[in-house]
Amino acid sequence: MERLNTIERDAVASAAAYPMLPLVEDWAAINSGTRNLAGLATMADRLAEHFGSLPGKLTMVEPEPVERIGRDGSPAPLAHGRHLLLSVRPNAPRRMLFTGHMDTVYPVDHPFQTVTRLDDNRLGGPGVADMKGGLAVLLSALTAVEASPAAERFGYDVLINSDEETGSASSAALIAKSASGKVAALTYEPALPDGTLAGARGGTGNFTIVVRGRSAHAGRNPEEGRNAIVAAARITLELSQLAADDITVNPARIDGGGPNNVVPDLAVLHVNFRPRALAAIERTGAAMKAIAERIAAEHDVSVEVHGSFNRPPKPIDTGAAALFETVRSAGADLGLSIGWRATGGVCDGNNIAAAGVPVVDTMGVRGGAIHSADEYMLIDSLPERAGLSTLTILRIIGAA
Repeated sequence: MERLNTIERDAVASAAAYPMLPLVEDWAAINSGTRNLAGLATMADRLAEHFGSLPGKLTMVEPEPVERIGRDGSPAPLAHGRHLLLSVRPNAPRRMLFTGHMDTVYPVDHPFQTVTRLDDNRLGGPGVADMKGGLAVLLSALTAVEASPAAERFGYDVLINSDEETGSASSAALIAKSASGKVAALTYEPALPDGTLAGARGGTGNFTIVVRGRSAHAGRNPEEGRNAIVAAARITLELSQLAADDITVNPARIDGGGPNNVVPDLAVLHVNFRPRALAAIERTGAAMKAIAERIAAEHDVSVEVHGSFNRPPKPIDTGAAALFETVRSAGADLGLSIGWRATGGVCDGNNIAAAGVPVVDTMGVRGGAIHSADEYMLIDSLPERAGLSTLTILRIIGAA
């Protein structure tokens, strides 16, 4: 701490002293799975109560319309919760973006619902690490910075969306808009248990391919039918062959078919791609379209491709490297060793980077076993990461 100036030292101490643990315990006890709209509304109200203590304008933004392709191959509206947006000093010359998500992967009927103290330093519960602990860290850091003499030097937006765990389809446009003009962004996904941050990330694309054929009796006149499952299987095999060093392909599910004596006239294929380079997106998108058109012609079926590459890869460019160095240096001055490594996972950091804004997206608590019933948060990482965020923010805005 010797390398911190008085403003930094006081703000870090203030952030570390903020009562974060009770907030995490309270918030994680609220089931806010992405599809649990009632739980998300409760969580949003709770977050608005606390983040509303910061200056600025807080609004609850309606989700953008989203459609999902059902098992019958038809699109249907998919409801989402509202997103919290706080805008502070919008006319400030230097502005930052802070993002998080209120949703978890645990549906309303999931057996993992209870917050439990596992030992002296581990708190178990749904979303304690991913990312209700991170939201508490963010709140404490911003509260500390607001109480410092440096507060008037910068403005910022806080965006907490309700659909990150399912790809941010209803908030992607809001993320892009909020990122515009920002000098840097911090996102509060959890760090690894040892404190390692995510560096470069791959991207993701989710597609639903609907194949419509023609039904017929499987014994009397099969030649008059057009087997949608056979065509979908051909598409599946050819898509799997698109895997390369810079992209993985995962055909995840095929829905369709019926009685054994009926030629199936419908199949719905769900496939996920994980590109590691923009070139892979362009190449694979064109190849998928060509495969769909060719197999449709060969099998005399119709093929519709729905979906998109919704999160492009996030490389470590010059701006991101400089921001990582700011975080690393701040950590060193707090006695923390901050490292990072590439990961195949995706998050809203991908969206922010695609908007041209440097981002570090694992500024949350240290924890592990996320997306499982063994999820936990390391309690001592709350003050540690609150201090790290506070010092990082102060140095980005140039606090003297």
